[in-house]
Amino acid sequence: MKLELNIQPLNTWINIKNEPLIISGPCSAETEDQLLSTAHLLKATGKVSVLRAGIWKPRTRPGEFEGIGSIGLEWLKRAKAETGLPTAVEVANAKHVEEALAAGVDILWIGARSTVNPFTVQEIADALKGVDIPVLVKNPVNPDLQLWIGALERINKAGITKLGAIHRGFSSYEKSAFRNEPMWELAIQLKTLCPELPIINDPSHICGNRELIPYISQKALDLDMQGLMIESHLDPSVAWTDAKQQVTPAALAEMVSKFTLRQPESKNEEFADKLADLRKEIDKIDDLVLQKLAERMSITQKIGEFKRDNKVTILQVNRWDEIMQKRTSFAKALKLDVNFTEKFLELVHGESIRRQTEIMNAGKVEAGIAAEAHAEVK
Repeated sequence: MKLELNIQPLNTWINIKNEPLIISGPCSAETEDQLLSTAHLLKATGKVSVLRAGIWKPRTRPGEFEGIGSIGLEWLKRAKAETGLPTAVEVANAKHVEEALAAGVDILWIGARSTVNPFTVQEIADALKGVDIPVLVKNPVNPDLQLWIGALERINKAGITKLGAIHRGFSSYEKSAFRNEPMWELAIQLKTLCPELPIINDPSHICGNRELIPYISQKALDLDMQGLMIESHLDPSVAWTDAKQQVTPAALAEMVSKFTLRQPESKNEEFADKLADLRKEIDKIDDLVLQKLAERMSITQKIGEFKRDNKVTILQVNRWDEIMQKRTSFAKALKLDVNFTEKFLELVHGESIRRQTEIMNAGKVEAGIAAEAHAEVK
């Protein structure tokens, strides 16, 4: 089912000076000099289309620097006047919206911790009614696509048609090289549901360190995301917040110049014909994979019936360990990614358990339904 949003194309509300679209600036506005100096350096790169800065920065724990506050809006106003760069800030409540609009901020974005709370999003949406301003919505902290969609819908229903999403990764208990797991599949699902929705990637918050930013940025562009939001500070080593994930304006310019830009389509007929042939091969293989999965589930059903008749439990850990060990070893030999193989096997195993559980409890479910019907008759 497609997501129905009334939105305008990105290029009608952001003047993209160079491809790709780069939104950049310090994580936090710290001092007027720091913000203005960074803004001028970013402008000089010729790569940046929008200047961003954090004005209100509630931290996970109190006592840390929580943003310079409203005075920073005046600094942004001056930066815009001196550089000509439109400005963007995060808003987390109605008061932020009012102050940002009064200061002439050009673009607002809703942060991940706000997106996770429908009450907060609705408060912001109510404050935006009757206003014609671009709004970007970051994904929620947790990997919940419906929360992300819900926030976009609330803002759109408030009359905001200059609307976009920001993919900044998701929290995960699993430790990895990333501050927030990219979970690209969720951003891809959102794009599939609403192809006209611009999605901007935030590699700074995904990575948590500047070394990985080029890699994530390029991957985002390869997935046809419409731009990047990269944090930049004139001297990241002394930044008051998120120092490790900020880059200097010079480093940003060098990084952007090395990106490879690709188009979602090609007008080359030879390319189109070859691609069509390869996709036909993929379609045939997909059909075979689904047929084999259906055969596997049919056997799983027989196993479930056999276990039921012999009063054997559904889950047998030793057998599952054996499957994982053998199949992952085979996958390595076939040059398949181990993580992909494990996730695939877990999905198949989960469906097998579900089917066997239905078989095991079929009689109990029917008895329960009958008991409820009998009670209603009484």
